[in-house]
Amino acid sequence: MARRLNDPEPPMTITIALAGNPNVGKTTLFNRLTGLRQHVGNWPRVTVERKQGRLGGHPDVDVIDLPGIYSLAASSLEEIIAQDYLTGQRPDVVVNVVDGANLERNLFLTDSLLDLELPMVVAVNMIDEVAAAGQEVRADVLAEGLGCPVVAVSALKGRGLEELVEVALETARAGQAPDRGRRTAFPDTIEELLAQIETQVTGPSRRFAAIKVLEREPSGAGGDEALNEALNAAFADAIVHLEAELGDSLASAMILERYRGAAQLARRALIGGEGEGERVNWSDRIDAVVTNRWLALPIFAAVIFAVYYTAVTTVGAWVTDWTNDGFFGDGWTLGSWEVPGIPALLGGWLEAISVAPWLQGLIVDGIIGGVGAVLGFVPQMMVLFALLAALEGCGYIARVAFILDRAFRRFGLSGKSFIPMLISTGCGIPGVMAARTIDSANDRRMTVMTTTFMPCGAKLPIIALIAGAVFDGAWWVAPSAYFLGVGAIIVSGLILKKTRPFQGLASPFVMELPPYRWPQSTQVLRVMWERAWSFIKRAGTIILVSAVVIWFLSSFGVVQGRFEMVEDLDQGFLAGIAGAVAWVFAPLGFGAWEATVATLTGLVAKENVVGTLGVLYGFAEPSEDGGEFWSSFAMNFTAVSAFSFLAFNLLCAPCFAAIGAIHREMNNARWTWFAIGYQTAFAYGVALMLFQFGSLATGQSSFGAGTVAALALAALLVFLLVRRPSRPPSAGPRLDDAVKAATP
Repeated sequence: MARRLNDPEPPMTITIALAGNPNVGKTTLFNRLTGLRQHVGNWPRVTVERKQGRLGGHPDVDVIDLPGIYSLAASSLEEIIAQDYLTGQRPDVVVNVVDGANLERNLFLTDSLLDLELPMVVAVNMIDEVAAAGQEVRADVLAEGLGCPVVAVSALKGRGLEELVEVALETARAGQAPDRGRRTAFPDTIEELLAQIETQVTGPSRRFAAIKVLEREPSGAGGDEALNEALNAAFADAIVHLEAELGDSLASAMILERYRGAAQLARRALIGGEGEGERVNWSDRIDAVVTNRWLALPIFAAVIFAVYYTAVTTVGAWVTDWTNDGFFGDGWTLGSWEVPGIPALLGGWLEAISVAPWLQGLIVDGIIGGVGAVLGFVPQMMVLFALLAALEGCGYIARVAFILDRAFRRFGLSGKSFIPMLISTGCGIPGVMAARTIDSANDRRMTVMTTTFMPCGAKLPIIALIAGAVFDGAWWVAPSAYFLGVGAIIVSGLILKKTRPFQGLASPFVMELPPYRWPQSTQVLRVMWERAWSFIKRAGTIILVSAVVIWFLSSFGVVQGRFEMVEDLDQGFLAGIAGAVAWVFAPLGFGAWEATVATLTGLVAKENVVGTLGVLYGFAEPSEDGGEFWSSFAMNFTAVSAFSFLAFNLLCAPCFAAIGAIHREMNNARWTWFAIGYQTAFAYGVALMLFQFGSLATGQSSFGAGTVAALALAALLVFLLVRRPSRPPSAGPRLDDAVKAATP
């Protein structure tokens, strides 16, 4: 509809971009500002997650959470995304979040942001921690030195946020860029050359574009590739002459000058905290232990054991048992009151209203049996997600990346590969996407191929089922599943790095370790709920449809030439179809058609493994001992075959959605099929060796053809691990990586 002349102008949307180093509390600030008014998407042309939300109380204000970066050097995907957004989209105001306790390091990025000539506000975060250290950040000194407003805040405790929002909106509406005279002044010879280049470029950030020309970046000249190439040619001699005069590259000279200016300003702005009143740095003391060369890995193993032991064997198991026995089992006994569970309650009601037997079977055995079998494990998942979020919130997860970088580098991987691994413990899809932050194409491709070896949230019900039904809740089953995934990644790294497509030195890994702090309860609960709700939604869609299809194919068949509902599932269509391929899994110890069906449906969604077993083993009809389908399931497995079943389903090709993510990241059908084939073959080989050697060791089977195949496979694995690379690595880290790694 056309707007009438007298109608008021529609309000213009103001965009606030949050920029800052990693671990400065930027995400906490974003969550505080937007609350639940946020959504997740992908940056244009890349499958890296971004967060965008509406500012609370301001429906016309959008908040963008940019990736955490250390500079605008555009040498990593995070830096490229941030630079492209800031120079291309040009938000109305940039809120630069800095850590008040690490001003010197953080102000380096601040100085680079000033060159963009965008309206900017500096939010000095963690001001409560600064005060606890007996120090004070003088916002007026920072504002004078930077030429833009400065607000002291504590995102964790919600302090100063109202003032920050007010100042940011005022700055955005005024459209006032920081005072040009407050930026770092480089040596006169560099400034003269910059001034000459600035006259040749166009756009609102001419100084920034000129600096990129001097640094020989493709984003120079405001992203105009043709102009950038022409300027590089025109000023090539002048740049070479100036670098010879300085005895260093222009990029390095400007980096050092920025750090010098940041250090001087930080010393003027930060006062107190020296002498006798200086507090003990507990973060450094803790790091002396948890990152110790000899203690780091054992401590990491102990922490992971404690997490999975709590989530699967103790607290999570107690809540899950209560849920399964009550909601999806016999119900509860409350004094003299008997409260029936959902299957009995709904089944009795359907029978009372004379619903057809086939429809009763569909609802009770199919829908409740399949979906209920999976939803019963949600409490365990919520406990696991909460514990992992707490570890991330307190700062330990950043240490794990540092610890594993030291270990991974020996196997040809970078510590950056741990970040996708960590994300994959929640869901493999964002874990695969997170591999885009790895600079090396070879490392990135290998991480995409192996990161789904980690047990995601959808695999947790499989782990809990095996641990409870077969191993009587043994403490070691859940942690072993986690370390099985880590081991698979390490072994794959050793093998693949010795082949031509994956050779090369591991990417340098530079990160800042945040100080330890108590995790924020609201943030932990938010992460727990978001991940659990995502799982529940999948249970209500994919698993529901799969359960209905499984029930129909297993409950109907052709008996004596007639299509009818069968009493014995062995007569159903599904038994016939699965029986034709069950022989493939017989050497792994689970050749029954029920296990075959569960494994195959797991390719659609890993949650389907337990959902399918719930339908086939009659979850909705509790057994006499109250164990639901657990006792029926356990009767078809030995301890060795059950662990083999677990290993195969943990390591084989991921769900269809994750396979789609792999295809997007690889951007090549052949590489995608190679990844799927490698994962499946690796899982088959591991499961084969586990079952054959385990059965032989426990006396459950004698030496046979399967044992010979397992021995041959083990010999091949040892050969691939110890053999020399097909050719030595031909290139080391890139020059800009080396400069970045050496920068203080």
